[in-house]
Amino acid sequence: MADFSPELDRAAQGQQQIVTRAQLLAAGFDDMYLYRQARRGRWQRVLPATYALFTGALTDEQRRISAALYAGGQAQLTGLAALTWYGFRYSPRSDDVHLVVPHHARRRSAGHAVITRALALDERARHTALYPVCSPARAVVDAARDLRELRPVRAIVAEAVQRGYADLPALDEEIRRARRSRTALVRKAFAEVVDGTRSAPEAELRECLAGSRVVPQIWWNPRLVSGDGAVLPTPDGYLADAAVALEVDSQEFHFSPADWARTLDRHNELSRHGVLILHFTPAQIRRDPERVRRMVEDAYESRRGLGATTRVRVEPRPADAPPTGEAPSPGEGR
Repeated sequence: MADFSPELDRAAQGQQQIVTRAQLLAAGFDDMYLYRQARRGRWQRVLPATYALFTGALTDEQRRISAALYAGGQAQLTGLAALTWYGFRYSPRSDDVHLVVPHHARRRSAGHAVITRALALDERARHTALYPVCSPARAVVDAARDLRELRPVRAIVAEAVQRGYADLPALDEEIRRARRSRTALVRKAFAEVVDGTRSAPEAELRECLAGSRVVPQIWWNPRLVSGDGAVLPTPDGYLADAAVALEVDSQEFHFSPADWARTLDRHNELSRHGVLILHFTPAQIRRDPERVRRMVEDAYESRRGLGATTRVRVEPRPADAPPTGEAPSPGEGR
């Protein structure tokens, strides 16, 4: 075991046993000693001029620390690595650690450290003891620009808004900052959230039903009231003419008996007012969208006109909160 100076020992402990070549040289070690320690398997060189004072796999935090030390003091954690740091549940996992550095910086990507240069760093970055982390809005947009499929982009955008990581103005600002550079998917996902979509599976249900020639206007996340003016539970989608509610059921909301009881209570409240509720899982929507569409169409056709008898109506929201998902005219299927 190397005899570390108190300064190096404190740095190593604070950096979870990840240190830079500069720190080791300042402590009196030379490059040959560093080489021998790595060659003997006592240390490992995890990135250029960056060492782990142990062998074996790095934790997520050690990967972030090593990438930040390699990238330099001005680097900001962003993308999927930042979303993992914030605790996003539905963010794809990646071994890469994305960082943004000033445009004039010379540092290049190496190993698991993926470096992007930017004209402007994130003014809203959150500072930790070892590295700054881009704001959730910036991290979501940066992550989305590197993803190639709409589904994970939908998931992180919807989660950012629904769980309160970022609001719509912040996301809009970051999308505008990125301009047209690989932002087609995040723009689409953002537009869906603005239109009232609350989750990625709900967006997929919208796409599934958008091509239907049978189903007319669908109200998404509508405000429903009964004949006596009582506010009813809000379904994911609602066909007013047939009094058919659409629900996307995710296991996330059924982890506890209390959550399951709330779901049943919502179901029973709508049912007692004559509303038929169709439940779909995300897996059903993805695996067999045509079957899901047929079930909705069949339910609509068998109940067409019954909406007027239930006395359940869609009520516009207050002027400061426009109707979510309201279509300008019937027949648009959105």
